[in-house]
Amino acid sequence: MQQKISAVLFGAASLLWMPAAVQAATPAPAVVSPSVAALPDFADLVERTGGAVVNIRTTEKAKVTQGGNVGEDEEMQEFFRRFFGVPMPRQQQPDRPQHGKKPQPDEEEEVPRGVGSGFIISPDGYVMTNAHVVEGADEVYVTLTDKREFKAKIIGSDKRTDVALVKIEGSNLPRLTMGDSNKIRVGEWVIAIGSPFGLDNTVTAGIVSAKARDTGEYLPLIQTDVAVNPGNSGGPLINMRGEVIGINSQIYSRSGGYMGISFAVPIDEAMRVADQLRTTGKVTRGRIGVQIGEVTKDVAESLGLTRAQGALVQRVEQDGPAAKGGIQAGDVILKFNGVTIDRASDLPRVVGGTKPGTRSTMTVWRKGAMRELTLTIAELEPEKTIGKTDKKPKAEQSVNAIGLAVSDLTAAQLKELNIEGGVGVDTADGAAARAGIRAGDIVLRVNNTDIKDARQFNAVVAKLDTKKPALLLVRRGDASQFLIVKPHGQ
Repeated sequence: MQQKISAVLFGAASLLWMPAAVQAATPAPAVVSPSVAALPDFADLVERTGGAVVNIRTTEKAKVTQGGNVGEDEEMQEFFRRFFGVPMPRQQQPDRPQHGKKPQPDEEEEVPRGVGSGFIISPDGYVMTNAHVVEGADEVYVTLTDKREFKAKIIGSDKRTDVALVKIEGSNLPRLTMGDSNKIRVGEWVIAIGSPFGLDNTVTAGIVSAKARDTGEYLPLIQTDVAVNPGNSGGPLINMRGEVIGINSQIYSRSGGYMGISFAVPIDEAMRVADQLRTTGKVTRGRIGVQIGEVTKDVAESLGLTRAQGALVQRVEQDGPAAKGGIQAGDVILKFNGVTIDRASDLPRVVGGTKPGTRSTMTVWRKGAMRELTLTIAELEPEKTIGKTDKKPKAEQSVNAIGLAVSDLTAAQLKELNIEGGVGVDTADGAAARAGIRAGDIVLRVNNTDIKDARQFNAVVAKLDTKKPALLLVRRGDASQFLIVKPHGQ
């Protein structure tokens, strides 16, 4: 660092010592337009918003031995939980009873658990933060910039969006204004305020690097290059108008520290979650009971879609809303309640935001044609699992033109898998093996033909044009996917 500073000072000194003749010969610098030359000044912005950003520390009750060391490093606790998923092992000193005194029994004490950030969203003391900041805490303490500390009550938290709402008892508290995360622009300046490594009200700045990053199941995250470190979690991401547009939540890191990429939960989604938490203490989401995947370019072309879009249905839960509404594995969901599904990740967000019990419409692509289906949204719950299938009977063992030897499924297997037909793959070779098909898979469809049994399957394969790729709908375990079987040389 000293060498770099010296180099800068030397360069400046050289300009000062330049002979007058040379200075006179030096052309005047070009005039730069104010829009290019002016750099943002964040000082006024920080003064307006910093007072509503708080430090959050959490504690837990643990049994400690008399004389044991409970003064753990708070930021390291946050580091271990956030980036490794486990608490940091506790370091305790062995008991050293003094002469003439008996060792005291273990006592339950309040010990530090982690640190994070948050921000006040209402004058009466509602504070928003990340769910992982308060998860597992016995006590939550909120400290304001004026050093006032409050014991907070956890109103509720939502792991899926990593949003939590806590409440402190106060009035006329400073609060932040919520912005519109849908209106952010890539390249605009933003700042983050938080407590990295316990350093209260630390301000860092950067730009929005990207929008709608699919790193979360139920929401697209805002990507920035604002420096965010352990302890920043739960703090606000603020635009130049002083509005909160996100909650700093994650970083991409190979070392555990900041590496130039950070992510924030969009404030629009966070506020929807917070409103439900404030009202009911939990978040209710809709579900339709499907497992989905992306529609690749090759699959889209094979299905006759003009472009790769929608959500490919890989599995339909037995007796779930989608099954009752007529959704089938292999369908491509293009619209939900009129909302276009461009990517698979769009569907769970739209469905999740629909109130359970609502009658909804879906537009699906099936066998080269559009279909309109209606179903009733259920409340989100853990998906059911399908058990292992029985051994398949060894019938129709000959290897066909694409390299598959298949056999019929038993009635029990068809019922357990909730399918009407299909064949089990006994061996896969040649083009089928190259496509990724393997023994144990179940072939449900070839191009647009549903498969009923092994005899029909081999008849369909025999009529295929060996110069063109074939599209097979294949089920593996409890998920289905399209695989393209290409003739050798393609």
